[in-house]
Amino acid sequence: MPRRAPEAALAAAEDPAEIHAIHDETTQVAPVEAGEESSSGVKSARRTIDLLETFAANPAWTSLADLHARTGFPRSSLHGLLRTLRDAGWIETDTGGTRFRLGVRALICGTAHYARLSAGQVVYLETRESRHSHHLVSRVGRTLPAYATSLGKALLSELTEDELTTMLPAQLPPLTENTITTRDMLRDQLGAVRERGFAFEHEEGTHGVACVAAVIPYRIPATDALSVSMPAGQATEAEVQRIGELLAGVADELSSRLRRAGIR
Repeated sequence: MPRRAPEAALAAAEDPAEIHAIHDETTQVAPVEAGEESSSGVKSARRTIDLLETFAANPAWTSLADLHARTGFPRSSLHGLLRTLRDAGWIETDTGGTRFRLGVRALICGTAHYARLSAGQVVYLETRESRHSHHLVSRVGRTLPAYATSLGKALLSELTEDELTTMLPAQLPPLTENTITTRDMLRDQLGAVRERGFAFEHEEGTHGVACVAAVIPYRIPATDALSVSMPAGQATEAEVQRIGELLAGVADELSSRLRRAGIR
């Protein structure tokens, strides 16, 4: 029986296992497409960027058929790009392996912050702003009250009741109308942080900005944390949960690396 061309085979495939088998077969040797600048890979780079921007514009799970319709890329090329981006952590697949969305690496390469707790303040040690950000709220060396930031709440959740009482006054000066203003209110929030494994704040430190954070547990109690900021309008419950879980996983991985390197 004659073999089907890769494009026809992929178009006809419905079972995930069949799709993966065809993909493996067609991507073992990647042919140079017409017009491809093979020495520099310019077309591949451009397609990779276009594909990532397609994901960024649609954070929901997206099927191969939808991606093909939106990008117009040949299915065989699309399969190769998806596999490469998945292996590098830029995208992730659902349990069936048939739908895709942005992954951890793309998340952390957005608007991300690394900070340390110091005397009731968070000190920004490193920050990487998304090129789409309109709220440049932190710079290296800047400090903000810990109770008004997700970074600070994540780190304050590591403290004992006595340590919290010593560090913060009973009344907390607000930064915005959404900032919590009492230590008792903060205690309730810190309990929720401990339960879910990450912290969240919505326009408490800066208007229009929401933030999710997780501690890096290479020290006990943790002194450092990672966060990701986003426009407040995008901070749906589902999106906050997704980002929080991803961020907690990244923080745990970073913690393991630091410990293996002997950093305490």
